[in-house]
Amino acid sequence: EVQLVESGGGLVQTGGSLRLSCAVSGFVYDDYVIGWFRQAPGKEREGLSCISSSGIDTYYEDSVKGRFTISTDNAKKTVYLQMNNLKPEDTAVYTCVADPAFLCGRGWHTDPYRYWGQGARVTVSS
Repeated sequence: EVQLVESGGGLVQTGGSLRLSCAVSGFVYDDYVIGWFRQAPGKEREGLSCISSSGIDTYYEDSVKGRFTISTDNAKKTVYLQMNNLKPEDTAVYTCVADPAFLCGRGWHTDPYRYWGQGARVTVSS
């Protein structure tokens, strides 16, 4: 059974940093994409960034480019999303997704990912 488990959410002040983790287990595939989405209250879900399981390919949406960094630790089968200079508008539930069928690149967030984590809440206070 594939499981994605996020951790690292919490409350932070404006300008602060958080690092989210997404631990992946149960995958029988060597190559897959992991991405991060977020959904703020009353807003549509938004794709943020993706990374290939090898770590070679990454992609960032404009909304987080320059502030967020995605990385992977293959030994731990964990993907990280380092979030810096956080703003109140970054407040949302952050969810990681994975699928071996897709690629990390422009349009990655439109693919129908089969595997989803439970979400981690991030609150940025002003």
